Amino acid sequence: MTGFLALLDKPAVAPGDSSWKVINMEIPGIGTVTKHEQFDWYYGEPMEISILGIRDGRIIVERYDSDPNKAELHMAISNFLSAGESALKDAEPFIYQYYKSCDDWYPDDEEWVNIELASDVWNYVQLGREPMVSRRAYGDKAVYISLECECDWEPEHGLQIVFKNGLRINKVGPYDGHLTNADAFDNKDLEDVIFVEM
Repeated sequence: MTGFLALLDKPAVAPGDSSWKVINMEIPGIGTVTKHEQFDWYYGEPMEISILGIRDGRIIVERYDSDPNKAELHMAISNFLSAGESALKDAEPFIYQYYKSCDDWYPDDEEWVNIELASDVWNYVQLGREPMVSRRAYGDKAVYISLECECDWEPEHGLQIVFKNGLRINKVGPYDGHLTNADAFDNKDLEDVIFVEM
């Protein structure tokens, strides 16, 4: 796992670690959660996430306590969990564009992977196992689900796939933690742009 979430790749509750708190609260769709006090993140128990094709993923919800409209969080989680693996197909051409843009950065790299077709990108992507549910702080203030992934062509920055309201792909590119390209580049004209070439 790359990036910031790798720091939290630990058991749901680490013995003696006061930043983890077991709470008796349920979030619809993910069940009983464990709270990480430092980040105000709520971790669900391991569960099946069909869109990712896994049985042991964990949904993470950011700032659940203070969210002004929890029903929107619940709906985004429900949308995401009811989507099948085919929903990722919409990201395929944008992931391939990301790959091709990296090809320009590393033209002479001996370890460079050669991907001929957009449909082949999945052979070089390791999907994340802990989707993060967040409310966007700017713009539409909608709910987004961000997935931090690894990819063989860009091991340092990885791959981020973001779903608006848990339904549709709205951002693909290197992992930067932003939920939209408008926020990542501080440019309102990029509000509905899924991939921006670097």
